Amino acid sequence: MTPRALLIDFGGVLTTNVFEAFGAFCTSVGLDSDALARVLRDDDEAARLLTLVETGELDEPEFERRFAPILCRGTQVTLEPDGLIGRFTETLRPEPAMLNVVERIHDAGFRTSIVSNSFGYGAYDGYDLDNYVDDVVLSGRVGIRKPSRRIYLLAAGRLGVDPADCVFVDDLRQNVVGAERAGMTGVHHRAAADTVRQLELLFRLQTVPV
Repeated sequence: MTPRALLIDFGGVLTTNVFEAFGAFCTSVGLDSDALARVLRDDDEAARLLTLVETGELDEPEFERRFAPILCRGTQVTLEPDGLIGRFTETLRPEPAMLNVVERIHDAGFRTSIVSNSFGYGAYDGYDLDNYVDDVVLSGRVGIRKPSRRIYLLAAGRLGVDPADCVFVDDLRQNVVGAERAGMTGVHHRAAADTVRQLELLFRLQTVPV
């Protein structure tokens, strides 16, 4: 059965790889390329701050003020906190093939929504998202972050579509699992060409070269 809606992540799916952007930032300031990814993964306080900023419980300036010294701990690097989140992702670029397939799905009459854990609201600027999607659900605006089932159910409800009729795409496996637990069809994004092909099959679109 053909689905009725596409729900899709933003960073790392409609853009180039987020962790490569993190690595580029770290290298540019003299940190190990994996420093940011490692701290978010291994440091409990850093992980807690990320959760708070992604759910809107902590504003971005306060996150930056508290996170900068954690990221630099044990190094000779000192970071200016102001605007830090934006600098983390300043090398992100649009992923044209993914934006194109979302636009084709939208233009074919299917409902479309971005469901994103917000980590810097400026990252969404310049993408003309209204051309691609009917709705944008940002974790910091709704107070729920992926992979909670509630954010997927909220997004489906805002589109007026049953979760069973939704396809969800994300580059993080745990977020795909969360959507599947909410009753959606999950697609784990690894490479644009593969994801585009999966979406063309699911939504019965004409295949185009990527």
